[in-house]
Amino acid sequence: MSQAEALVGFVAKWRARWPEWNIAQVFMPAAQRETADAWFALLQELTDAAWGGSDPTPGLAKLAWWLEELRGWSKGARRHPLGDALQRLPAPWTALAASLMALQQSRERPENAETAIAAMGPFVESVAECELALFGTSPETSVDAMATIESSLFGQRLLADPDAAVPLDISGAAADPSVSAHAWAERLLTNWRQVATRPRRLQAAFVRARLVHFAATGRHEPLAPWRALLVAWQAARKA
Repeated sequence: MSQAEALVGFVAKWRARWPEWNIAQVFMPAAQRETADAWFALLQELTDAAWGGSDPTPGLAKLAWWLEELRGWSKGARRHPLGDALQRLPAPWTALAASLMALQQSRERPENAETAIAAMGPFVESVAECELALFGTSPETSVDAMATIESSLFGQRLLADPDAAVPLDISGAAADPSVSAHAWAERLLTNWRQVATRPRRLQAAFVRARLVHFAATGRHEPLAPWRALLVAWQAARKA
């Protein structure tokens, strides 16, 4: 398999989990579409390594590999196919690499949302900096971006595994997953409209819509195409 074919495969893996992006790309500048696909595919690889499976050992090894890979990107080297789309772009790859330990440590169930957010802080900050660099927006909105990235990541983790270590209730009290989904959806509502980058606005809006659906039905599933279109349109225009 060529590097180009492997890159398509990683993006397809991301799109299979979030088919709403087949619609969302219409609301993206054409020049940013490939970058957005590769970027979210990269984040999926990193978070799957940190949080996936019952045994943390394989994921820890993957994150160690990624740490060296991302350091290489900052020096002009790349081995992973996603590097073909991302490595040459002027993002702070070294900072992202350095933040992977914080991501790995977030695997354990925290006492409450505040503890979880503090633990994830270095990773979330580096993600926000990368998105500002990749998608060319003002760093003045980085605080809102960080809050939305935090909630998006925790929301995606809850949707992927309701029994995961993500704090199920943002107040810290015990709650069932549907209540938690509603709480994280409300947390996303607070910030996502102010986020600077359009890709993050779109993804945050999709996560929130799925959380609302999960809270109402107990089912985690992609949005219906008509719903995805409406959500993407509203996110693109900050409605």
